[in-house]
Amino acid sequence: RGVAVAWWTSIAGISAWVSAQLAFVAVLGVGGARVASGALEVSSLIAFLLYLFYLVAPIGQMVQGVTQMQNGLAAVKRIREIEELPAEEAAGAAGAVGTAPAGVSFEGVAFRYGDDRPVVHHDVSFTVPAGGMTALVGPSGAGKSTVFALLERFYEQQSGTISVDGRDIGQWPLGELRASLGYVEQDAPVLDGSLRENLVFAAPGVGEADIRRVLALTRLEDLVARLPEGLETKVGHRGIMLSGGERQRVAIARALLRRPRLLLLDEATSQLDAVNELRLREVIAEVARETTVLVIAHRLSTVTTADRIVVMEAGRVRAVGTHRELLDDDDLYRELAATQFLLPT
Repeated sequence: RGVAVAWWTSIAGISAWVSAQLAFVAVLGVGGARVASGALEVSSLIAFLLYLFYLVAPIGQMVQGVTQMQNGLAAVKRIREIEELPAEEAAGAAGAVGTAPAGVSFEGVAFRYGDDRPVVHHDVSFTVPAGGMTALVGPSGAGKSTVFALLERFYEQQSGTISVDGRDIGQWPLGELRASLGYVEQDAPVLDGSLRENLVFAAPGVGEADIRRVLALTRLEDLVARLPEGLETKVGHRGIMLSGGERQRVAIARALLRRPRLLLLDEATSQLDAVNELRLREVIAEVARETTVLVIAHRLSTVTTADRIVVMEAGRVRAVGTHRELLDDDDLYRELAATQFLLPT
């Protein structure tokens, strides 16, 4: 539809311009010949040319109006297509949500994004104990991010069971399930507003004591002290006033203010330098004392201290263990560690 509109706009604009020029040439040619033969006064020819000039602007506006109408019709059609897409159930109010760390279990999960798409998960099974840090590692395309999408019920698995606190996520009210989860993505969004507004965006009623607790937990107290107006300082578009590590810690602090029972971190350190990565690793370790942390990592240095590491490859779980156990028992993990210079000397 967009291509058709672009075609119509091009053809209509060119046609209107060419038509106006041809009309001018025709009037001037025919009128000039009649003036030369004495059949028409020069003043009449000038009048016809003025009439033509007066008509050009309205004709151009009419063409522009038709073009805009085509654009509008294309937009309306696209909106209707979006409205007709299948929608998930209404999340509704979250109700009372606990604060205790939540455990997760995948049992024989198989999933694909569509009937015509390849299978992403093949009989995926693993458990995440309540509390502490569990990491998902593996090469790109292994299905790690899909684990998060299924946990948040953005998609439904074709088979198998996904449980949170021993309860199938299909039996959780959607609002309650998502209120129990905190999610920090790879490119953590920071909005154009004050630091306080960014922190309390998902928990507007949170108290000052909770904000101070989370600032201490995420090592942001020095940042607040350094900013000219403290928490009220504007951080700029996409948090331009903050470094990459500070933006990630702000995103984690924002998630923690919701008091999630399970914190999902998707490649939280992928864009950080070594110093900021070390600070963020310390923050994640501190957070793991309060809640369950499930982290996706390509940098194994981020998760070497994790309580449990799940190694995925081609949509399957191939090994589970600690960093030391996997170095001894799993060839893929040992290869990943070697490429990142993490093998013991």
